[in-house]
Amino acid sequence: MEKRERDLDPKRMGLDCERNVGCRVRRKSNQKLIKSPDNKGLDPRQAQVIALSSGTKCISGEYLNDQGLVVNDCHAEIVARRAFVHFLYSQLELHLSKHQEDWEPSIFVRLKDGGYRLKENILFHLYVSTSPCGDARLNSPYEITTNLNNNKHIVRKFRGHLRTKIESGEGTIPVRSHPAVQTWDGVLLGEQLITMSCTDKIARWNILGLQGGLLSCFIEPVYLHSIVVGSLHHTGHLSRVMSHRIGDIGPLPTPYRHNQLLLSGVSHAQMRQSGKSPHFSVNWIMGYADLEVINAMTGKRTCGGSSRLCKHMLYARWTKLYGKLGTWIPSHGDIPSLYCEAKLMAPMYQSAKQQLFSALQKAGLGSWMKKPPEQDQFLLTV
Repeated sequence: MEKRERDLDPKRMGLDCERNVGCRVRRKSNQKLIKSPDNKGLDPRQAQVIALSSGTKCISGEYLNDQGLVVNDCHAEIVARRAFVHFLYSQLELHLSKHQEDWEPSIFVRLKDGGYRLKENILFHLYVSTSPCGDARLNSPYEITTNLNNNKHIVRKFRGHLRTKIESGEGTIPVRSHPAVQTWDGVLLGEQLITMSCTDKIARWNILGLQGGLLSCFIEPVYLHSIVVGSLHHTGHLSRVMSHRIGDIGPLPTPYRHNQLLLSGVSHAQMRQSGKSPHFSVNWIMGYADLEVINAMTGKRTCGGSSRLCKHMLYARWTKLYGKLGTWIPSHGDIPSLYCEAKLMAPMYQSAKQQLFSALQKAGLGSWMKKPPEQDQFLLTV
């Protein structure tokens, strides 16, 4: 995911954005890749690009919204995941047809006991142009300075620690030992809005999946198979922070697991570019004709409208699916009124999430910082 997209002009995006982010699906179907014990490779010619994005900023606290109409975090990794969620919805919507032959193109199959799961021959891969912000970047080659080398005990103290992004800026800081709870009025009165780092969010995806709480009502977790980092990476450190920080999390509720990512760099890393990144974020989703440009400071499109990636838009899509597919899921009931209530309808997801947060605290890595609860207490409006 491109961390330095200042060369991109939202008025002439074209294909330039395609070199920034890739979230790919590889189909290892019998027609396209022969599977054998001696051939564990993946043919890149069979890959499909699912989502592209760019961005390095988070919303300014003054624009926090209680109707789910803004995107809080416009870092490229996070935008790509939200775009990917739209792709998952489109794949589930194929099952709305009454004709089973229309379900075949979907990446999901129905389960006999209700719900859906990913087909066996599908893998997802993520490419990011630089190491994700947070602890994954602490061992990056360009960020090892003489000062840090002279203060290695400070580096060791915070290695593996949860970190938060700096509002309206770039870079991360460790979470406080006893962090204060974020409150709605506090943020609006000037307190910094705290957002967890991309490193920590990706580590969370390794436990909970990419699909999020809402889609967990319909589908089993969807995990990344691999991440490729373009530059500023230390593969050993990436592995530690992505997979091994929370090794003692214990047994997770079925069907969740501690996903073990494949991690890699590239043969020719990009050179470091100095300068300040712009305040916009770009996203593209397979199946959509247009690119979308978001003002990362306000969390809305540059024209002032709400992004297709905001919570309200995703909740609207979930509600339509729930009304039609709801009878095919185990926990079916009335459509909840509030967004926060809908997220609670996936109890195994919520249980795994609390188990993750407890494991992080037990390991001494800090507490997961949450946004004020008011932002999720909204009704769906047409």
